[in-house]
Amino acid sequence: MTTPDSRTQGAPRPIIPAVAPLTRALAPYGYPLIRFAAGLFVVPHGAQKLFGWFGGDINATAAFFGQIGLAPALPLAYLTGVVEVFGGLFLALGLLTRPAAAAIAVLMAVAAFKVHLANGFFWTNGGYEYPLLWGIIALACAFHGGGWLSLDRAIGREF
Repeated sequence: MTTPDSRTQGAPRPIIPAVAPLTRALAPYGYPLIRFAAGLFVVPHGAQKLFGWFGGDINATAAFFGQIGLAPALPLAYLTGVVEVFGGLFLALGLLTRPAAAAIAVLMAVAAFKVHLANGFFWTNGGYEYPLLWGIIALACAFHGGGWLSLDRAIGREF
């Protein structure tokens, strides 16, 4: 059985040894890249709600929330926009990473299971695939924290 403490012991040898230096050099950037992209991908959705960018409208969002039984609809629409814009930016930058990521994970769970579940799995049919994926990524970031390439690390404090 592999345990977290034994992950680095007996690491497998590369199939193509010539690429090992490149993969070793790039490996530390994998998690920061995922955290950064996940945060940035959420921001435009909040900008739609809060600023009306990309054809968005906070009142239309609130009306939709009311239709599906989320109340109070307008405050929740604003809260959703704030989590998406500021939580997304904080996640991307690695600032207050855990609470930002947890807020996004909760938001994506609501989106997946309250909004998209009835449409099935596939995102092409409006299903829950996309919000569930981003929610799982955000949850993993909440577990992991900012990591070595984050503002949390730069200021020496982590939630």
